[in-house]
Amino acid sequence: MQDDDFSLFKNETRGVKPIKHDRADTGKPKSDRAQLAKLRQNATVRSNATIIDGLSDQFVIDVGPEDQLSWARDGVQESQMRKLKLGQISFEGSLDLHGMTVEKARETLWEFLSEATRLEVRCVRVTHGKAVRLDGKRPMIKSHVNTWLRQHSQVLGFCSCQARHGGAGAVYVMLKRTMMDGRDE
Repeated sequence: MQDDDFSLFKNETRGVKPIKHDRADTGKPKSDRAQLAKLRQNATVRSNATIIDGLSDQFVIDVGPEDQLSWARDGVQESQMRKLKLGQISFEGSLDLHGMTVEKARETLWEFLSEATRLEVRCVRVTHGKAVRLDGKRPMIKSHVNTWLRQHSQVLGFCSCQARHGGAGAVYVMLKRTMMDGRDE
């Protein structure tokens, strides 16, 4: 056996098959243009569908992780809001939005409030979390919930919960009761 470079190379490459083409295989599947077009179309349809629920993301009120939330529709009595803040109006349903995407949280919140309204529920709790983010930005779900609840026609008011019910990571939400008029006054 010779020690020159050529013979060493020949020994090391024994059994190797030459490449038949000049393109590298990256291992990635080729994009399916028809599938991409369908996904784009579905995304467009989906964004139109979110307009139907009335919950807009055009302007989101930025809130901090420890910010206390409070809002009431015009005409809601201060005494009712005071009771809500003190946790004196018992909540009959609870929703936890932890770990959801903004879009999933919107859909889930809309369905939850619709069901609570249908059942004539007076007060619910929505846990949005505080999400102290590593990038230093404000909590996404908390900020969106704060904005969406103000837009929902069945929401009379909301405020951050008592510590025992989630504190700044959750809100009590007071809802209208439409079928039994007169009970909200």
